[in-house]
Parts: sequence; structure tokens; C-alpha cells
Amino acid sequence: MARYTGPREKIARRFGVALFGPSKALEIRNFPPGQHGARNTRRKMSDYGTALAEKQKLRYTYGVLEKQFRKFFAEAVRRKGVTGTLLLQMLEQRLDNVVYRLGFTNTRFASRQMVGHGHITVNGKPVDISSYQVQPGDVVAVKNTAKSQQLANRFLDLTQGAVVPDWLTADREKLTGTVNRLPERSEIEVFCNEQLVVELYSR
Repeated sequence: MARYTGPREKIARRFGVALFGPSKALEIRNFPPGQHGARNTRRKMSDYGTALAEKQKLRYTYGVLEKQFRKFFAEAVRRKGVTGTLLLQMLEQRLDNVVYRLGFTNTRFASRQMVGHGHITVNGKPVDISSYQVQPGDVVAVKNTAKSQQLANRFLDLTQGAVVPDWLTADREKLTGTVNRLPERSEIEVFCNEQLVVELYSR
């Protein structure tokens, strides 16, 4: 299972946003990493550099490597509709993201581990592929085993204040969630401008 395994706090500080969830390092050191980070004000980047940064932020947010991200983009271009919105929708449809959005974990990294370790089912069948694309009508649930339920309940204590988007319905008592429909652009919270990502790949 390919995934980013490098330093996360440095990446968050580089872009100035908490891409991987709450970041104590970013709160304490709100400046770029490196020897001269504190003195170095964020320089104005070229249009290409700005678009590249937006793409990197989007990749890191969802934990997708470059090759897989390009496949998502190619599929978004192939489909009818607004390419940027379609790209975000497909990223949101990833099973690990849905588990995170339902509040079963407090970060996407944790939800990816939860899926990969076999704690999640889709329509009653175990699925351990983080990139699995859920569809409207799918029921995502925590596996009905003591270990899985205990793990999920520990995370629920951390996500009590989390707001589940309208395109999903969560039952925190039964540890299940339903995909009502595909998310609309206004319901997708990301730290990037997806239009710049589209322009980057269209160069």
C-alpha cells in the first residue's frame, strides 16, 4: 500500500496550513522549516510555483502519491462536468476519507490505517483498500469485532464535536454510515484552489 511516509509537520509548516490534522508544531512555529525559516518571509512565487504548491497541498491532504493523483486527474478529465470539482469528488469518495468524514477517526492518516488493517466493511463486506471508491447508497461500517469496535469508540471520544457533511449520514451508536449522494463543491473543505491544479496539468 503506497503512501507518504515522510515528515508531516515540516510539510504543514512549509505550506502554512495543517494538512494532516491538528499540528502543535505549526501553532508554535508558524514559519517555514529550515535554518532561516523564522527570518525568511514567504517569497512571492511564480504562477507555476503557486499552482504546483496547490497541487502538493491537495495530494498531501488526501495522502495520495503522484502517480495515483495523475490517475484521478485523468479520470476527472475523461468525465463530463467541471474537472476540478470531479477531481475533488473522487478524492472525497475514497474509503479512508469517508471513514474520516464520518468521525470514526480524527485524521485521514488514522482512517487509512483503520481501513488497511481490516476494521472497515462496505455493504457488509470487508474492504481493506483505502482508495476504494464508495458510491451513493453504500453503507460503511466498523467491523463487528471487539477489537474493531473498541478502536472506533476510542476515536469517537476524540471526534465528538466533528460535523458530518450532509452527503453522509453517521450512526455513532451503531458505528455505521451511509453515503447519501456525491458531495457538492461547497461541501468539500480543502486548503487549495483546485482550478490552479487543473491549469497546472493542462499546461
